[in-house]
Amino acid sequence: MDHNEDRLQAFCSITLDGEFVVRDLKVIEGLKGPFIAMPSRKLMIKCPRCSWKNEIRARHCNGCGTRVTADTNSQSRSRLFADIAHPINASCREKIQVAVIAALNSEREQSRLPDYICTYDDIEDVYAENPSN
Repeated sequence: MDHNEDRLQAFCSITLDGEFVVRDLKVIEGLKGPFIAMPSRKLMIKCPRCSWKNEIRARHCNGCGTRVTADTNSQSRSRLFADIAHPINASCREKIQVAVIAALNSEREQSRLPDYICTYDDIEDVYAENPSN
C-alpha cells in the first residue's frame, strides 16, 4: 500500500499446496506488530417487509424505508463481518502469518532495487486477460 502511516499495510493472496487459493488477505500493523486478517464479508439482515438485504447496523431499510427495529437485528449487532475463509487452529494461522509477513518483507526489500518490477497482478487485469478464471 502507498500510505505506510495507515494500519493496512498490504493485500495478498495465498496458494495452499499449489491447489487452493485464498484471495484478499490483509496485512495490518497492530500494536504488537503486523498480523493477517482473513477475507471477510459484511453481515446483512433482511427487511421483514420487503426482504431487501441491509447492513446489520441499518436503522431503515434501503429498499422500502421501513424502520428496522432493534429486535430484528440485535442478535448480530456486535459482529459486523464474518470470515469467508480462515484457519481452523492457531498453529495454521501462525504458519500462514509467518509466510505472508516474510513474503511482504522480501517484496519490500526487492522493491528498493533499481531494476525492480512489481509482479503483483491486479485481479481485474487478470480477469480481463482471461475471463475463464
